Amino acid sequence: MSRTVLAIDIGSTKICAIIAEIANDNSISITGAGTTKAQGLRKGSITNIELASRSIKTAVEDAKRVSGNSVNSAIVSISGAYTKSLNSNGIVNIQTKEISLEEIKRVMHTSLYNANIPNEYEVLHALPFNFKVDDQDFIEDPLGMNASRLEVETHIITTQKSNLNNLKKAVKGAGVDVENIVLNSYASAIATLNHDEKELGAAVIDMGGNTSNISIHSGNSIRYNEFLGVGSNHVTSDLSMALHTPLNVADSVKLTYGSLLTPSNDLIELPVIGDESSTHEVSLEVVHNVIFARVEETLMILAQFIENSGLKDQIGAGVILTGGFSKMEGIRDLAIATFGSIPVRLAKPREMDGLFDNLRDPEYSSAIGLIMYSASAYTPYEIDVNKRVRHTNETPTAHSTVNFKEDPEIPMAPQEEEPKAKMVNLEMTKEKKSDEAGSFNKFWNWATQLF
Repeated sequence: MSRTVLAIDIGSTKICAIIAEIANDNSISITGAGTTKAQGLRKGSITNIELASRSIKTAVEDAKRVSGNSVNSAIVSISGAYTKSLNSNGIVNIQTKEISLEEIKRVMHTSLYNANIPNEYEVLHALPFNFKVDDQDFIEDPLGMNASRLEVETHIITTQKSNLNNLKKAVKGAGVDVENIVLNSYASAIATLNHDEKELGAAVIDMGGNTSNISIHSGNSIRYNEFLGVGSNHVTSDLSMALHTPLNVADSVKLTYGSLLTPSNDLIELPVIGDESSTHEVSLEVVHNVIFARVEETLMILAQFIENSGLKDQIGAGVILTGGFSKMEGIRDLAIATFGSIPVRLAKPREMDGLFDNLRDPEYSSAIGLIMYSASAYTPYEIDVNKRVRHTNETPTAHSTVNFKEDPEIPMAPQEEEPKAKMVNLEMTKEKKSDEAGSFNKFWNWATQLF
């Protein structure tokens, strides 16, 4: 039995809603889509809940109209702005000597428990990048293995609670419950990376209107993520100031003549800002120089992010550029020159059944990635924003039960409930161990006194 899912990608310049049918074998068929200009957002974060809700509602209603399906809960993307990441680890002993799903859940929650997360931050994703069984490193999937000890290293992505709550309020205001929240660069990576690239390691850069998000994959999981508040709209602003022309005209110049290849000496006539009745002539070489300077600076900062990550030698598949900004002519050549010896590929979302022509565009990578996430295209194991351990072995029926019976209540329920239960179990285990240690110490003292 198929299930209907709604994905809402909340970008810095546009909001895209996609409705899809997911079959039991996790095959996807897109049935509806709606896109609207983003309002009430700045650099990917909510600045006006009412305006943002209105934009989200418009996109969702358009998608429902095309699809003919009514869906009341959605998986939503969140910007990398205001996120913080850290690595943590956890160790558990395996009493049964065979690793079951419960042990994997336990070790992942232990790594989360060991992480030093500030009170004002909420966990968005906890992604294990290295399982260690006894002394054997980099186990792809420890499930079913014989072992006495299981260790995990986890990359934890957190975001400010206020940021998360504002996003939920904006979506709720559009009449939609939040079922799950996924980092937008993670979603983009799901939609663009193939199996070999995940295996070899790759840096995915989603270049949007006002933001650029980077995530580095290695060992089948995200190892590093960063955010840059610069996008294609900054090119528009630069052109407007340099050419002394209105923003809408500057945007039109960018779309028509924007190129990073060899400039032309042709002249174009543009209206003057503040007095649009008068015009002046501008050389296309000036246009090229302004665009080139901004794009080169942006790519240099992103190259520095890769350098700072300490994972540069682990991205064998190179850099994958996606997002609307990546459509600029000549950006791949400039990226190759900027990133040095690292290979660069321009990526569109993966093909799937019912994919509308406009959704094949790189700017829809994040939205398509959300739909694929709903069809279990995430890392083999992870803890999501609802504190639930997800794994690729989940069956579609289990998905359906979780998504449609439990999740609609999640926005209303306290987010910390499940981890508290886990924490209590861990504490009980600790107390039990300390009691056993105490009993042993008493016995030892008695024995030493006796002999």
